Amino acid sequence: MLEVKGLEVSYGSIKALHGVSLKVPEKSIVTLIGANGAGKSTTLRAISGLINVRGGSVTYDGQDITNLAAHQLVARGLCHVPEGRMVFANLTVDENLRMGAYLRNDKTGIAEDVDYCFHIFPRLKERLTQAAGTMSGGEQQMLAIARALMSKPRCLMLDEPSLGIAPMLVRSIFEQIVAINKERGITVLLVEQNANLALQVSQYGYVLETGSVLLEDTSESLRKN
Repeated sequence: MLEVKGLEVSYGSIKALHGVSLKVPEKSIVTLIGANGAGKSTTLRAISGLINVRGGSVTYDGQDITNLAAHQLVARGLCHVPEGRMVFANLTVDENLRMGAYLRNDKTGIAEDVDYCFHIFPRLKERLTQAAGTMSGGEQQMLAIARALMSKPRCLMLDEPSLGIAPMLVRSIFEQIVAINKERGITVLLVEQNANLALQVSQYGYVLETGSVLLEDTSESLRKN
């Protein structure tokens, strides 16, 4: 569903990605792991049109999407949950969810998807009228994922969903990522520093180091390595 070939990205004169290549088969969970500063977030930002690609290509669903604008990609079903959650702090949970559906006008479908978000993250229903900025980090992460689901994605890119969250909530969020993949058939590209957890929920993994793919293998083999 998603293929990156020889991706090169620079920040001014500093080269951040040196020919990164990876494949994400349809309906799979693939993880991209590595230390801080390895280029994981940059890879996602380049795929989703948030930063300019200097070299290489990004193919989604058989079409070249290199350097397409982010909103065009969301319309095609490619959605990015950014690192740090980036919820609309002054808006309520309900308003944040509806912002996720801003490209849609199928009222029945939107209502069904709101119900699905409450099914996987019941806590959001309890917080419906609460301002998103006043919630805990874990609750905001749930909201960020739910908001992305409201855009009806076919491929979901998640950047560091475990960052700054209590361990008990991390496990719960990862269980729901697996459920979203299985129940909805949504393809997932997961960027994560918690390598052990990421490799438990994914089928295939890539290890990134200083902007290059150092290693790739099935998740099971990488966990044993």
